[in-house]
Amino acid sequence: MTTPLVAGLAVGAAAYGARTALQAFQAWKTAGPRMRQFYKGGFQSEMTRREAALILGVRESAPEEKVKEAHRRIMIANHPDAGGSSFIAAKVNEAKDMLLGKKRGGSSIF
Repeated sequence: MTTPLVAGLAVGAAAYGARTALQAFQAWKTAGPRMRQFYKGGFQSEMTRREAALILGVRESAPEEKVKEAHRRIMIANHPDAGGSSFIAAKVNEAKDMLLGKKRGGSSIF
């Protein structure tokens, strides 16, 4: 008497598990590639330490070595001599100067 009940519950649990797995697979298949999220939005009129850290992809309290490495990596990809934007290069340089303490505020020429 209880055997058909247990078998029915097992079939129901297997069907529910298969449905959940199929839904998860469908969501994964349509999700697309996972890429790093970058800062969305324009530049502020006066660069802050927060904005400089967002541009370079480091923390505001990052050590000098990390700031220089992030600056180097971004400048290799965006240098004007290699087809990059001079505006972006200027902003990256300004961000590096801001985080290293070589520039205390001020606005960009752009």
